[in-house]
Amino acid sequence: MKQITSIQNPFIKSLVLLQEKAKARKQSGTFLIEGKREIELALKGKYELVTILFLPEIISEAEIQNAFFYSNTNESDSIEFVEINKEVYQKLAYRDTTEGIIAVAKTKSLQLSDLNLSKNPLILVVEAIEKPGNLGAMLRTADAANIDAVIIANPKTDLYNPNIVRSSVGCLFTNQIATASSEEVISYLKEKNISIFGATLQNSIYYHTQDYTIPTALVVGTEATGLSEIWRQKSIQNIIIPMQGEIDSMNVSVAAAILLFEAKRQRGF
Repeated sequence: MKQITSIQNPFIKSLVLLQEKAKARKQSGTFLIEGKREIELALKGKYELVTILFLPEIISEAEIQNAFFYSNTNESDSIEFVEINKEVYQKLAYRDTTEGIIAVAKTKSLQLSDLNLSKNPLILVVEAIEKPGNLGAMLRTADAANIDAVIIANPKTDLYNPNIVRSSVGCLFTNQIATASSEEVISYLKEKNISIFGATLQNSIYYHTQDYTIPTALVVGTEATGLSEIWRQKSIQNIIIPMQGEIDSMNVSVAAAILLFEAKRQRGF
């Protein structure tokens, strides 16, 4: 078995770049996953693992095999297992909690054409969200609501940013996700006869007055600028969550959760 004990090792240096640089993730087509639950969800989501690095005093290769590959031992044959020491692990680890395991995984195609929708889809569209934490929170909500897909229009942050993996608690891997321009997403939704409801302050009515039992896309934008004009024009109805305090908006991930669970309520969950 391969062992690495130096943070100066070229392979370890390349993994540090994967944690820190979107460019490195894009060029290599790989990213890091830290933690048992996240790796388990990635495997369930059909992500391909290339390498598993582990700290033997916390978890052994046998324990990893038993935890993740017990039902199919052949599944791990193509994965390289690398034993590392504490210094190397701490160099690579993104979280404060320690589980002793980090995986290198291949990124996935995020094309609209890859989405597999139900007959009556419910989709969350997020436009130009910049903060990884907000996007991660919305992926977590999307998983909790068990919706068809999350579509990221005009993405401003790399989907495989470690903060998105962390803040989504692995729900990056449990959702169907696609990225495209706003124009491409709108064309896709129109082609699929999915009604667009844009969450915006302009020309809006209260969100709970609308019917979301039809094929529905709920669209949210940034807290700073809201939805772009193209979404406001292409929505069949712009919707708003009534504010009863002094401010006129709330965190976008909270707003998305309110809208999604209203749609789920109407659909009888």
